[in-house]
Amino acid sequence: MISAMYKKRGQKGFTLIELMIVIAIIGILAAIAIPQFAAYRKRGWAATLNSDAKNALTASAALIADNPALAAMDCSATAGLGLASAGYLPSANTTCAVAFTNVNVYTITITGPATWGLTNTHAEYTCTVAAGCVLTPAMP
Repeated sequence: MISAMYKKRGQKGFTLIELMIVIAIIGILAAIAIPQFAAYRKRGWAATLNSDAKNALTASAALIADNPALAAMDCSATAGLGLASAGYLPSANTTCAVAFTNVNVYTITITGPATWGLTNTHAEYTCTVAAGCVLTPAMP
């Protein structure tokens, strides 16, 4: 009777070796994927800053077109001189700053938090009449 309990009727399940091989393969894939994931996040954050800078530049062009004698510009929603009143809405965790001399010379800087770990933590458009608008992009 006891020998009947130990009798193999059919082999079912995985052997220990097979399970260990699967776990080793998963470990190797994780070791490759995790550093790549961090790089993808940095590239995404840099793209966020660069696109925010482009959106702020578009809003500044609209604001200047509506108010050619504009004396000041900032990132607020203040009627007449804020980029937000021209349609600019910053992404979460970013800050906007405008250094405004006149409608022909100004700089828009979009900055992300230091925790993003970017090489260049801000995207900046410097606009002058002679050179046009030049982007200094955020770098992952």
